[in-house]
Amino acid sequence: MQEPVFHNAAPDPSSSSPHVKKSFSSLLVEYGKTILITLLAAVLLKLFVIEAFRIPSTSMENTLHVGDFLVVNKLAFGFRTPRYLPLTSIALPSLTIPFFTRVRRGDVVVFEFPGGRDEVKPDESVNYIKRCIGLPGDKVEIRFGLVRVNGIEMSFPPLGRQTSHPTGLPWQRNSEFFPEGSNFSDVNYGPLNVPKRGDTLRLDPSTFVQWHVFIEREGHTIECQDSTILIDGIACSTYRIQRNYYFMLGDNRDSSMDSRYWGFVPEDHLIGEALFVYWSWDTEVPVTSLSEKLSTIRWNRIGTLIR
Repeated sequence: MQEPVFHNAAPDPSSSSPHVKKSFSSLLVEYGKTILITLLAAVLLKLFVIEAFRIPSTSMENTLHVGDFLVVNKLAFGFRTPRYLPLTSIALPSLTIPFFTRVRRGDVVVFEFPGGRDEVKPDESVNYIKRCIGLPGDKVEIRFGLVRVNGIEMSFPPLGRQTSHPTGLPWQRNSEFFPEGSNFSDVNYGPLNVPKRGDTLRLDPSTFVQWHVFIEREGHTIECQDSTILIDGIACSTYRIQRNYYFMLGDNRDSSMDSRYWGFVPEDHLIGEALFVYWSWDTEVPVTSLSEKLSTIRWNRIGTLIR
C-alpha cells in the first residue's frame, strides 16, 4: 500500500482573508464599545459627580487665583439631575435628592448665578464661585468690613484679601445694593435675614420693592395696585417662602459681585463644593506661545486644597 504523501503547501491568501476581515471587524466593534462606555462614564461623572471649573476673575483672591482650575464635588450637597440639556441652554425639570451633608458656613461653593438684583432670570446660565457665609434663617450683617452672622463675628478667610476701605465712607454706592431701596454699602450692610423655606414675608407697598423680584423668581406674578399686593391675581398681605436660600461673599470683597449686589442663592442653584486646584497657569498668555505658556505654570498651586 502506498503511503500517503503530505505536502507543506503555501496558504492560499484568498482563503484566509475572510478570517482576517472578521477579526479586524471584531476588533473595531470592541474598541468602539470601549470608547462609547468610556465617553458615557465621563458624561455621567461630569453631570452628577465631579466637574472641572476655571477661575476667570479676582473675586476669590487670594484663596483662588485667576487661571486656577478646580475639581468640584457635585454630590457634596445631594444628588441633582441636570437643570439644562447638556451642551444647550434648554431648561429641564430638576430633581434634588439631599444627602446627609449640608452647606456649612465657610464652604466655598459653585452655584448657578440667579441673576442681577432686578432680573427675574439671567440672560444666560453662568456659574459663580463664592464663600457661603449665610445659611437659611441666618441674620447677616457687615459692619466696617467685619461679617456678623446671628450676632457672632465670623473669622476672615485665612487667604482672603482684606478690604482697603473699612470705613466705607467714600465708596458707598447705595443704589447698587440688594435689596432695592436699601441704604446698604459693601462694608456696612444689613442686617438682613436669609430666607428659609416656610418663613413668612410681610407684604405692603413699603416692602413691595424689596421682595417683588424674589417672589417672581419663585414662579409667581406680583403687582401692587392701589396699595394692594396681588400675587397671581389674589390680594395678599403675606407670602410663604418656598425654597431655602444662601448668602454668598467673595474672599476679595473689594472686587466681588456677590449677594450684597444681587441677593440670595436658592438651594436648587447649588452645583457643588470646590475641592482642590488640579492645574494653574496664566490664562492671559496664548497657547501659541508654548514655551512662555509653560513657564507660567504655578506648580505650587497644583494639588492645593480649597479652604
